[in-house]
Amino acid sequence: MPLGLHYLRRWSQLLSGLFLFGFAAAMMLRAGLGVDPWTVFAEGFHVTWGFGIGWVIVISGLAVLLIWIPLRQRPGIGTLLNALLVGPSMEVGLYLIETPELLAQRIVLFAAGLLMMGIASGLYIGARFGPGPRDGLMVGFNARFGYPMWAVRTVVEATVLVIGWTLGGTFGVGTILFAIAIGPLAQRAIRVFRVPDYSAKATGT
Repeated sequence: MPLGLHYLRRWSQLLSGLFLFGFAAAMMLRAGLGVDPWTVFAEGFHVTWGFGIGWVIVISGLAVLLIWIPLRQRPGIGTLLNALLVGPSMEVGLYLIETPELLAQRIVLFAAGLLMMGIASGLYIGARFGPGPRDGLMVGFNARFGYPMWAVRTVVEATVLVIGWTLGGTFGVGTILFAIAIGPLAQRAIRVFRVPDYSAKATGT
């Protein structure tokens, strides 16, 4: 594959993955069955103070990046674009999607959103332009202090979940399903969409 096409694939995966990630979050939110902890957090701020959910996602992502500084983590271009683009794409989804009336339709909408988020994660992570701001916290605390990444993620997400739920965010069965399913879905998608290193492709190794 020529170098130009190699980078075209990486950039197209990154941008499409970030857009689909935000859109998928909007789908699950509109389903009304519960959402991921960070969306619960953003929804809580929306319910309490009226801030746009997508913009809370942007601000919280940038705030998380500030924590990278003492952790000595260096963001990639994908990290910065993740912080800036997921929120607006979520706002697009919330504008276009309405909550279905029937429970069966809401279940389908949530399941489709969860599957799309898993695929989107594989697309943007597989592009290898850097982890998302929140993913980098796990890596940073592990590298700096030796804390297990799963423990860091659990503490951080439990904290934002409690804050968001206290402020009025939606916690439900969908939140539990998300916690169970997103890891395996994203892991499989990363294997499918991970772009190999160009030098390895060029040498055929």
